[in-house]
Amino acid sequence: MAMDKTRLDVLVEQMKKDGLDGLLMAPSEDMVFLIGSTPMMCERFQAMLITPDGDYCYICNLLYEGEVRNALGQDAKVYSWFDGDGFTPTVKKVFEQKGLIGKKVGVNVTVRAFNTYEISEAMDVTFVSARNLPNESRIFKSDEDLAGLRAVEVITGEAFAVVLPKIKPGITEADVRDMLFEEMAARGGYKQWAIIASGPNGSYPHYHGSERVLQKGDSVVIDFGCVLNKLCSDCTRTIFLGQPSDKQKEVYEIVKRAQAAGCAAAREGAFIPDIDKAARDIIIEAGYGQYFTTRVGHGIGYQIHEAPDIKQSNHRNLERRMAFSIEPGIYITGEFGVRIEDIVFVDGDGETQVLSTQHKDMIVVDC
Repeated sequence: MAMDKTRLDVLVEQMKKDGLDGLLMAPSEDMVFLIGSTPMMCERFQAMLITPDGDYCYICNLLYEGEVRNALGQDAKVYSWFDGDGFTPTVKKVFEQKGLIGKKVGVNVTVRAFNTYEISEAMDVTFVSARNLPNESRIFKSDEDLAGLRAVEVITGEAFAVVLPKIKPGITEADVRDMLFEEMAARGGYKQWAIIASGPNGSYPHYHGSERVLQKGDSVVIDFGCVLNKLCSDCTRTIFLGQPSDKQKEVYEIVKRAQAAGCAAAREGAFIPDIDKAARDIIIEAGYGQYFTTRVGHGIGYQIHEAPDIKQSNHRNLERRMAFSIEPGIYITGEFGVRIEDIVFVDGDGETQVLSTQHKDMIVVDC
């Protein structure tokens, strides 16, 4: 798949707005968005170089040249370097050809800092963060993007429905994860991921363990997703093994109300900090504000986390075709956690549509 010219044009316009003389983009979902694929990333420097005139080339080690030409087309400008020579002479030659010596070049999130240091030592160039530039170029989802997001959320919903009856005390967090992976894969989802946080592990919003054995009385935070046609899904539900305690019931209902308030506030033109506030105020007023330690949501698309962040410090307004999560939570260290997450988008009428298919009523597993 060659460069998508329409998407390149949008990226170039954003580069001009940001006053960049060039952009280095290392392998990433940013690259998938532009060319439909991405080479493997290793310690060897490689990146696409884009300039504001819409020209682009690729700099890579010899071992990646064939793969890059296959992705970009045989006529693409590819500059390769050999391990024995190092990469900076090749980069310097390209930068000189492009008139970038002494200029400002942005780097995307996957360009490694040690590579930029080495380049800066070899030539006069100023590197600046362009972390948000690719996000801004794809923040407004096309009809195709929205259809893809809807389809991949269906996969997560179906997988959850199949796995839910199999979750019980005595199995491990890893068992739940593996069952979800199997069901998502069976429906075409790939690059599956999951956070399965049971009991006290649920108090860690991004828990990365998997070995705890589920027990009766646990709450289990299940945050998971996959990729379909390069677009990501993300959903969280919290379930209870056996009848929840009064405190667990209280916390669940507070989070449920906060999540509904966040969704209701997310309309075209809404000031993003107000969306965060709508959900956060409910949790604060209920006396659990200190346990809500995260933002309310994040954008989604070609990456699980992309623009727009739904948080107090993002001082912008929602616009049509933005897609994002609404996922407040309460995380009580050493006890349990509750999070409810939906993916939503602002449609062509300025209203919010929920893409997640799982219901949000309290789920109690008999055991």
